[in-house]
Amino acid sequence: MYLILVSSLVENKKLAQEIATLFDDMKKDYEIIDLVKLDLPMYDSFKEENNGIPDKVKELAKEMQNADGYIFVAPEYNYSIPPVQTNAIAWLSRVGDDFRSLFSLKYIQLATHSGSGGQDICNAMRTQFTKLGSFVMPREIIVNYQKSLNKESLKHILEQFIKCC
Repeated sequence: MYLILVSSLVENKKLAQEIATLFDDMKKDYEIIDLVKLDLPMYDSFKEENNGIPDKVKELAKEMQNADGYIFVAPEYNYSIPPVQTNAIAWLSRVGDDFRSLFSLKYIQLATHSGSGGQDICNAMRTQFTKLGSFVMPREIIVNYQKSLNKESLKHILEQFIKCC
């Protein structure tokens, strides 16, 4: 099972659906998780201390533990990671005794539909996930308003990702 974690409601959601369609063609199990619709409270230690970790975060952590790999599909926000994704990772890092446990030795494929080039968010995600102990795939899926999705290239990237997982 692969998790496609989306941090946007429009173009990146469409890109996630393109990935899902290809997974269907390849007869691979997947789930799209919309991080925006999880509507997690902004993380801070006082919220965690007073209210605990939200049930939605615990459920997501359980799904992540059982997944073969993750595909993060996110837009570029101010040349970096969107706040909704940063917030979700902040909460996820509080589940269990090891903040890296959900990412350590997991394979991650990066994808973006970006209003700019898309390389900045990929670099930011690569740095973060590598520091968390993940194996980040060397090729990214980058789409923007000047560069449309190449479905053959997408298929090849996903085949490599699946082979590694």
